[in-house]
Amino acid sequence: MNKILTSPSSFGQVGPEPVDLLIQNGYEVINNPYGRKLTEDEVIELAKDCAGIVAGVEPLTARVMDALPNLKCISRVGIGMDSVDLKYAAEKGIIVTNTPDGPTRAVAELTLAMTLSLLRKVPQAHTDLRNRVWKKQVGNLVLNKVVGVVGLGRIGKLVAQLFRGIGNPVIGYDPYADATWAANNGVELVDFNTVLSKADIVTIHVPGNEDGSAVIGAGEIDLMKAGSFLINISRGGIVDEDALFNALSANKLTGAAVDVFSEEPYAGPLCDLDNILLTPHLGSYAEEGKLLMEIDAVKNLINALK
Repeated sequence: MNKILTSPSSFGQVGPEPVDLLIQNGYEVINNPYGRKLTEDEVIELAKDCAGIVAGVEPLTARVMDALPNLKCISRVGIGMDSVDLKYAAEKGIIVTNTPDGPTRAVAELTLAMTLSLLRKVPQAHTDLRNRVWKKQVGNLVLNKVVGVVGLGRIGKLVAQLFRGIGNPVIGYDPYADATWAANNGVELVDFNTVLSKADIVTIHVPGNEDGSAVIGAGEIDLMKAGSFLINISRGGIVDEDALFNALSANKLTGAAVDVFSEEPYAGPLCDLDNILLTPHLGSYAEEGKLLMEIDAVKNLINALK
């Protein structure tokens, strides 16, 4: 019987459909027993006889692929491919797929939720009250704030539409921007530096630089308006965490919301700041979106192995 490793630690927890689909198609399912992201060695051990991996963000390197002679397909639950050596997979004839539509709504809605929570200091007020402290936090309205969206792919477009829907002016930058879509949706296309310098709220939805360098570093933060807000729900490392820490400490930025980190789990100095909202990479973790992604990933795998 063909074996499949389902490596995301929470795979199948939202609903049984993805696992049922694999079993119905004649596959033996091997689950991640560790409850966390797998290491290279753990992937090699668990997937040693597998024809396919339903993948999370574990490192699927050349070393891992060389150790898995039966591997024919890597089907990523989600969009990001940073953890897969795509060039080597292609050389070995291993098919690699992802689920670009699944997380779109979940990530866009989290962007909106994080922004509103950040502006109104909801987490601070919640923490105070949990600690039996009755203190009224004074926040900011989102009304009339210029929202700058960096990256106008599926998620960036929906983020722009959500902010337009509550009445915000939206400016956006994308090197391959769809001018017709922007005109139809009331989004003004500008260059990268203009987004940074003109927006009150900058939200980032890009895959990142190929060399892994930060898209938003100290120089880019210097361009941002004093007192503005930065939202990163894209990829870890896209925002230079040291530069962000310095900007928040100096109150150059009023606040930031971050869901992704260069090293995860994250336990760095951003945790010590009061003017930041941190979540543990849960952009796609809405039940409806997560289930859709897992089903799509399984269907991609089954089709590839056929």
